[in-house]
Amino acid sequence: MLLLNEHIPKPVQGKIKFFADDFIVEEITNNSTVLEKDKHFDEVPFSGSDNTETKNAEDHSFALFIMQKKNWNTIQALTAIARKLGRSFKSAGFAGTKDRASISTQLCTMFGVDPDSLLELHIKDIQINGAWRTNKKIELGDLLGNRFDIKIRNAEISSSIKESLENLENVFPNYFGEQRFGNRNNNYSIGIDLLKGDFEAAAIKFLTDIQNESNQEAVEARTRLSNERDFSKALNYFPKYLKYERLILHHLSKLPTDYAGALRKLPRSLSLLFMHSVDAFIFNKELEIYIKNRDMMKEIKFFCNVDSFGFPNLINLTSINNIDRSKINSKVFAVASLVGYDSILNDIEKEIINAQGLEQEMFKMRRMPELNCKGSYRILFSPFYDFNFNVDYDTESSKEFAEFKFSLPKSSYATVFLAEFVNSNYNNK
Repeated sequence: MLLLNEHIPKPVQGKIKFFADDFIVEEITNNSTVLEKDKHFDEVPFSGSDNTETKNAEDHSFALFIMQKKNWNTIQALTAIARKLGRSFKSAGFAGTKDRASISTQLCTMFGVDPDSLLELHIKDIQINGAWRTNKKIELGDLLGNRFDIKIRNAEISSSIKESLENLENVFPNYFGEQRFGNRNNNYSIGIDLLKGDFEAAAIKFLTDIQNESNQEAVEARTRLSNERDFSKALNYFPKYLKYERLILHHLSKLPTDYAGALRKLPRSLSLLFMHSVDAFIFNKELEIYIKNRDMMKEIKFFCNVDSFGFPNLINLTSINNIDRSKINSKVFAVASLVGYDSILNDIEKEIINAQGLEQEMFKMRRMPELNCKGSYRILFSPFYDFNFNVDYDTESSKEFAEFKFSLPKSSYATVFLAEFVNSNYNNK
């Protein structure tokens, strides 16, 4: 299989996410409904996962709704909606995060609000495509996948798209994308500090790292704080839009050595991103090893089959002893650990963890238990569905653009899949 070699042809070069309209993401619910853009739904079946929080059957205190957003990330959009309705972000639930630079639809819940109040909302670039009552809160993972319609601008088109598609043999390496590691590419480093209990280092990195920082005012503020370490004074010059940084600074201005307490001012969902980026780093390293050396795949312990909709089903894993490796195909997927304190690790995963100066027991965060990582699983090579590719002409720029349409299971990145075909410049206008 070509995907297990180091080289995969990249036949299209161009610019991705040139406009939000170029990156359309439509969530596929766990009952296989595609939440089509601009389509109103009176109701969408929702069963939830085993972990879904459910109120009393008669207590329909959640509003279940379809959110369509443009140039908002999921957390920011739900925060804006909650604020308009007099709620906090903690009252919201969602199945998966969607890119900011996109038009996306997704199923969400909010506790203690009336569906009609959602339908009557007016927030720029956010619309509600249906709302009704339910007794269940939607949780992360309560979806099958996403459908994508993506345009690549200023594309240089090669004739080898079909060849590349055939070489993939219906799956692609399921790397975590760059989004997982943060705009400043420091989520992983902060996560390592948290796991080692070095809360001072984690807080200072969050406040002062300037890698990939595009705003000059922010660069100057972070650099000044790095040099002066005066948290009280920093509140006077840190940009107002750096609200999470200012939460930490406000705490440290009163208690300059309470770094753990300062980090607790961050939303738990944000702090967990730091932890999950460590998992992502370990997973990507393991996948890279298998791609470079197929023989190492003998270390894989678990596999999964597909569910009734044809998507990978990670709920019931099959051990290595119960499957013939020669029968691995588009309905049987190799699985690796997203490391946690309760994970069953293979030797490769153990070696990668140790190389980062970590031990598995560190994922049980005794000094910050709200960030405990029990562990889960992720398929190593992801399937893709309903792939379609065509070339069209943009009359404004007088240039061709490439359009890709496809669906992916949850937790698989469209940008990673496109890397099999595209050498792209993200957000490069």
